[in-house]
Amino acid sequence: MSSIKIAVVGVGNCASALIQGIHYYRDSNEKAAIGLLHWDIGGYRPFDIEISAAFDLDERKVGRDVNRAIFALPNCALPFYTDLPSSGVKVQMGRVLDGFSGHMHNYEEDYTFVLSKEPEPAKEDIVRILQDSRTDVMLNYMPAGSEEASRFYAECALEAGVAFVNNIPVFIASDPQWADRFAEKNIPIIGDDIKSQMGATILHRALTDLFKVRGVKLERSYQLNTGGNTDFLNMTNQERLATKRISKTEAVQSAAAKRLPDRDIHIGPSDYVSWQKDNKVCFLRMEGQIFGNIPVNLEMRLSVEDSPNSAGIAIDAVRCCKLALDRKIGGVLEGPSAYFSKHPPRQYPDYQAYQLTEDFIRGGQ
Repeated sequence: MSSIKIAVVGVGNCASALIQGIHYYRDSNEKAAIGLLHWDIGGYRPFDIEISAAFDLDERKVGRDVNRAIFALPNCALPFYTDLPSSGVKVQMGRVLDGFSGHMHNYEEDYTFVLSKEPEPAKEDIVRILQDSRTDVMLNYMPAGSEEASRFYAECALEAGVAFVNNIPVFIASDPQWADRFAEKNIPIIGDDIKSQMGATILHRALTDLFKVRGVKLERSYQLNTGGNTDFLNMTNQERLATKRISKTEAVQSAAAKRLPDRDIHIGPSDYVSWQKDNKVCFLRMEGQIFGNIPVNLEMRLSVEDSPNSAGIAIDAVRCCKLALDRKIGGVLEGPSAYFSKHPPRQYPDYQAYQLTEDFIRGGQ
């Protein structure tokens, strides 16, 4: 079985957790492996993934071996496997566009963004890198709000014939025009906006579905999230949050028995707390009525390391894309998109999205 070659756009905390995880599971086996949805997908195991190209904008990462760059500031993901060999792949300068928020120049030293002075590549340069490296799948890990930059890299993937996993809340897979373009070129795409393994959104959806199937009327709800990584710092710029709020809110609304009025639901990043680093804390409240119109209130607090929480999902998304390439299936992968992403083209209940994904892995479309 050949390896799966991936290009990473944005060598931040999520890329760090993903790359550490690929090496971590080399030292494991199927019986001992913890934290994976699947050990084997179509013959591909987690450690059959290798980095073929990487792009970033920060001068502390550009030009460095990607296995060293993932530990450079401002990254703060909890290290769990640091004994990485040199990958032989250097982080390339990417296109700036709207790939970072200017306010991040002005924070404390560990978190200040430092724009590389390397010249920006042309689209043709990036397409050539993808083709020369024989990349199979590109992962978009740019910051929330990177609308232009995400579309730019989606264009590069289309021109290079590379599958695309859109892990951020920019609507590409869920945009019919983009979905049609990937289908026309028979190139797989999964998206948009990755769900974490045990994150705020998946828990909120599960509880919303529980209210529905147990006959509880959900009247109002909030989900407030705090964190101290660069993702949360980026999102203190409210202009970069529009699609993030839509993505998270629609993921929960789609699980409700009846759509809540906008005034009765509030979901989204709330505060940047620098000392939390990559730890994310979610405060969730749901108010409803049970038998006899008697009120019931639920409150929950979740604390989890944010970046590793999505890495296992990304590993499965990559392998599903590779399966689609092997089977010559293009366009949006509907089941995997619904199971792995907050804002897929079509929302399904999670149990149904899970089954569609299992069917796809076993050989369906």
